[in-house]
Amino acid sequence: MLVAVDDTRRRWVCLDVGETLVDETRIWATWADVFGVPHLTFFAALGAVVLGERDHRVVLEWFGGPDWRERAADVEARFGGFRREDLYPDAVPCIDALHEAGYQVAVLANQPGARAAQLEAVGIRPDVMAMSETLGVHKPDPAFYRRALDLLGDPAPADVAYVGDRVDNDVRPARAAGMRAVWIRRGPWGVLHEDRAADAHLTIRTLDELVERIDEAWPAS
Repeated sequence: MLVAVDDTRRRWVCLDVGETLVDETRIWATWADVFGVPHLTFFAALGAVVLGERDHRVVLEWFGGPDWRERAADVEARFGGFRREDLYPDAVPCIDALHEAGYQVAVLANQPGARAAQLEAVGIRPDVMAMSETLGVHKPDPAFYRRALDLLGDPAPADVAYVGDRVDNDVRPARAAGMRAVWIRRGPWGVLHEDRAADAHLTIRTLDELVERIDEAWPAS
């Protein structure tokens, strides 16, 4: 059950973007199309990389070679930015419900800088939003989480819950930073890392479940 937060100790919920707020199927399929690779082949390779906790950019190197970054502009032009239909249906309601309960909400993720405006345009309205390209630091670098705390006004790390789909990029480094680590088990990382739930303070499958159980991310006082 969602419990209202005491304003004297305001807590933050930070949300990742890919496979937390946004279904990334369309962007990955666009990369496959630009490389001329069947979607099934591309997604199978992505699964192998995910299972081994390798950087997802390895897949782009496999199919695009060492110069795969030169194709990024073509991919972005075809992709056209986030659309409303890319959002998981529980994304906007989750942010609204957390706000109503007194939580402050941030969206902080490994994404191109342009994604912030795109998310706002499709209805994502947190208190703070920043992408790694703009910040100049990427997860899982501990500096990303230190920068996140700066953006939130320097709260105690233990008063911040970070919600993401990746154990390697989200759960473990957030926990190491002193935050409460929440693992959302959807998307390829959520499925293929099923044996790693112990690294999280709270494991959920949807943002609707997050709304109902967010208080469980903190130990009972």
